[in-house]
Amino acid sequence: MAATGRLLISTILLVFTFRSCLSLFYGGNTYKRKLFVQLNPNSSSLPRGGELLHVRAVGQNDTLHYLFCSQGAPTLLLVHTNSSSSTVKVNWSQFSSRNTSGSLTVEPESSILYSSAVVFSRLWEYDDVNNTAEASSDLLPPHELQDFSWSLFNLSGATSLLCGAPSDSTNGSLCLQLSVFDSEGRNKLWPRLLHSANSSQVEVWLNGILPRSNASRFVLELQAVSGTYPLSRVDTRQSIDDEYTPSIFKMFQWVSSINGSSDILGFVQWKPVAYRKSHPVLEDATPCRHSDPDSQNGEETAALSALIRGFYSNPEVMGMNVSFGMAGEPFYNSTMFLSWTMLVGVGSPPVDSFSPLVLAIMAVCLGAPVILLLLGGVFVFLYKRRHATVTAYERIN
Repeated sequence: MAATGRLLISTILLVFTFRSCLSLFYGGNTYKRKLFVQLNPNSSSLPRGGELLHVRAVGQNDTLHYLFCSQGAPTLLLVHTNSSSSTVKVNWSQFSSRNTSGSLTVEPESSILYSSAVVFSRLWEYDDVNNTAEASSDLLPPHELQDFSWSLFNLSGATSLLCGAPSDSTNGSLCLQLSVFDSEGRNKLWPRLLHSANSSQVEVWLNGILPRSNASRFVLELQAVSGTYPLSRVDTRQSIDDEYTPSIFKMFQWVSSINGSSDILGFVQWKPVAYRKSHPVLEDATPCRHSDPDSQNGEETAALSALIRGFYSNPEVMGMNVSFGMAGEPFYNSTMFLSWTMLVGVGSPPVDSFSPLVLAIMAVCLGAPVILLLLGGVFVFLYKRRHATVTAYERIN
């Protein structure tokens, strides 16, 4: 037993040493950006119609500009430049009027490498009276998020909270919380997505919005906007490790690439799970599904969002719906709460490696038989050699 314990401890130490070496080789979480938060850039007063948050994530020779706007439908715009000194300029009179392209610019314009935006356009509700989770039947009129009454941004460092409610109701809210990161890490709460210095996280939750039926389920409509290469396809990653998000073994990635190549320019990443309580546990997890991305009218999308109208002159738009709950799952009415989390970033999405616990288990399960075989082989070799030595000499009478 003592030998087995020493073997187990040695294996675990070997795994942790191996992971540390990999972390050093690939950089781990050593890459960091400097974050600068600015509310309503170039404005000396509160803009009419909503606010604009600007977070600059400055690297050694590039900058990520995160622009989060509540004028119209809430929109997150991400612009990647090859300059560490690029800036954002806003013509507020044109921007707030929402009828002029070019009222928001990133300068110098020649430094822009890539840009994309996500518009949270509509919240659909349907009466799932037959508990089939089929949104196509009994679909109720949508909540147009551009018509919500949105709060001012609640800032805490590089995290901002935006909440809104239908203009004809004061009950409940739809909230979006944006977190911009300077390095790699994870949140403490599920689904604990792995983020990097090249990504941000958006948490979306419904809290207390009154349903219009006794069996309500919800669908969130997203529109992805770009100038040239929009988010056009959804890739799936499989895993056997669910330590960070229990019972979930898939990751979905809505990605932008050049002519369908494997080189990813930008992404939206999520796990197919939502939660029915603000402090999630496994019992409160509910599956979510997504539709296939399809092309949308760029002019109609620009009309929804001041940020899209101001930045893009000829936007390319792809739309997708994310539905929450499946047949047999509790309805929204059961807790009056629903949360879902996604990452938005540039370059290749973060990839979850196996956790130390899973690696240790794999090493023990796979390594122990190999070690036993080797020890058995050594034992057989020594036994045969000793037997041959004994029988090679005869007693002299």
